[in-house]
Amino acid sequence: MMLQGFEPVVGPASRLLVLGSFPGEASLAAGGYYAHPRNQFWPILARVLARPLPDWPFERRYREVIAAGLAIWDVYGGCRREGSLDSSIRDAAGNDFDALLRRAPGLHAVVFNGRTAARFERWFAKRGLRTRVLPSTSPAFAGMSADDKFARWAAAIEALR
Repeated sequence: MMLQGFEPVVGPASRLLVLGSFPGEASLAAGGYYAHPRNQFWPILARVLARPLPDWPFERRYREVIAAGLAIWDVYGGCRREGSLDSSIRDAAGNDFDALLRRAPGLHAVVFNGRTAARFERWFAKRGLRTRVLPSTSPAFAGMSADDKFARWAAAIEALR
């Protein structure tokens, strides 16, 4: 069965795009980005933005992200996958990044949430956007402590925003 991802969280004043690969099972079931309770995305962003994002419903989180000049999306708009691992993604269809850049003409930088998303780094770099590959916030990536992930993410967001 072909799975469908989410629409981008983006506003006309978004400057920094956070790109993941594709929503995991928990996110698809919840209908929101990074919904797995052990995914560190929302706790990291909460610390960076000094807002209690994990305590809020997704729509309020998204409003805060947009207000902070950020955007969230995934590199794939649809795929086949059993489970939530990126290594299980098959028959992936990329998202329309040209359309996204038209919606948010102020985007000037992209951070990639893990190596799978980073496969698209060259596309953005060729268009003049600054890029940085960050460690995945997924609980499947346990090769780095939460504090180290936070430090890398916070530094990148502050430098590129």
